Amino acid sequence: MGNNIRNRAFSNILWRLAERTGAQAVAFFVEIALARLLAPEAFGMVALVIVFIAVLQVFVDSGLGNALIQKKNADDLDFSSVFYFNMTVCLTLYGLMFIAAPFIADFYNMPDLTPVVRVLSFMLVISGVRNIQQAYVARHLMFRRFFYATLGGTVGAAAIGIGMAYKGFGVWAVVAQQLFNAALGTLILWLTVKWRPKLMFSMERLKGLFSYGWKLLASSLINTLYIEIRQLIIGKVYLPEELAFYNRSSHFPKFVTANINSSIDSVLLPAMSAEQDDKTRVRSMTRRAIKTSVYILMPCMVGLAVCAEPLVRLILTEKWLPCVPFLRVLCFVYAFLPVHTANLNAIKAIGRSDLFLKLEILKKIVGLTAMFSTIFISLEAMVYSYLITTVISMCINAYPNKKLLNYSIKDQLLDMLPTIAVALAIAVPCGAVLLLGLNDVLTLIIQVLTGIVFYIGLSKLFKLEIMNYLLDMLKSFFADFRKWREAK
Repeated sequence: MGNNIRNRAFSNILWRLAERTGAQAVAFFVEIALARLLAPEAFGMVALVIVFIAVLQVFVDSGLGNALIQKKNADDLDFSSVFYFNMTVCLTLYGLMFIAAPFIADFYNMPDLTPVVRVLSFMLVISGVRNIQQAYVARHLMFRRFFYATLGGTVGAAAIGIGMAYKGFGVWAVVAQQLFNAALGTLILWLTVKWRPKLMFSMERLKGLFSYGWKLLASSLINTLYIEIRQLIIGKVYLPEELAFYNRSSHFPKFVTANINSSIDSVLLPAMSAEQDDKTRVRSMTRRAIKTSVYILMPCMVGLAVCAEPLVRLILTEKWLPCVPFLRVLCFVYAFLPVHTANLNAIKAIGRSDLFLKLEILKKIVGLTAMFSTIFISLEAMVYSYLITTVISMCINAYPNKKLLNYSIKDQLLDMLPTIAVALAIAVPCGAVLLLGLNDVLTLIIQVLTGIVFYIGLSKLFKLEIMNYLLDMLKSFFADFRKWREAK
């Protein structure tokens, strides 16, 4: 049973990773094209609206999606009740954003922002249609379905966004790309996943799910506000282009971390929930998730920090170079994101949503104190405070699992340190390439190849167990994939 869950979890992580990587790759190149065609101010406008949508998106889920995944015997009545409740919430939130649009535009002194808010906020309604389908897929570990839905939406949106930008539609090119991506991805998911809402509703079931989910809702709302409030404050205190530089600086590390972290996050909760009564198994899965994610992610973030300047200059052009210092710091902010995810999913899986909420409140008190202490110093000071509080938050997230799973902060650090040391070591040869004075294309090619060779070589030299584990699991995955193709 344990090996079956492990293999299914790893297989689904790879499917989710393939889906996220493909989608993010397409979206990343679309954003590059749009960044070349549009001014930074256009991205600053959309970034502000996305912040509001991201905050309201928390209410769309209401924590009930996670509750459906965690509940042992969730049935059609549970899923249908949540679906109708979510749609009501989505339509209400869209109405509020439609009414609030002129006030948001006045607050930021951007009259053209009103129609952008009203149109882009329709993503909330689309999310309501998609949300429960996603929970159904996650609960049944059917992440192959996400692959088709996400890629379909992303590729279609790419053509529309670039075409409209080329024709001079400005900010509306970005708006159309975002909306079409969400809409087509949702349509494909509905066509490929057989579940449909039934004409049934139970307030009692909803209350039962909400008793678990409201704490996750509150936690998610606190976390989202904490993350997004930076952009709201930057948009108010600093110039729109400065917000664009900060926003754009996060896109490079997000491109890598979002794929890995969302893949792990999506699969870990249902996989751990299936084993929630066996704390030893949950501990093992948490430990494996941390070791695996750090081994994959840390060298990527170190390499990206070293390659930041030639990469930005080559891909986004000279006008975006002011984002380089922010990018380098944010690489190390995002490097440990999967560690947060693994620890928190373990806490959620064993039903401790109350503890999850307490941790979020504590972390945000620390983070907001640091942010408001640096906001009027400089944008750089705000970013560095973000890095410091990220490390503190990682320790806060890990602390309860010493008691819950017998997996302490010290144990986690010992699991991560060999990989971190090897990853940091590749910064020396990769950084030395910059001294050669080559053009940006050659510099990046040599840096990437140098980093890969040194990382693999040092992993073998120091006999890192996680590398052999990943190779074995990849062989198993491709063997299963071949069987699946032959069965087709």
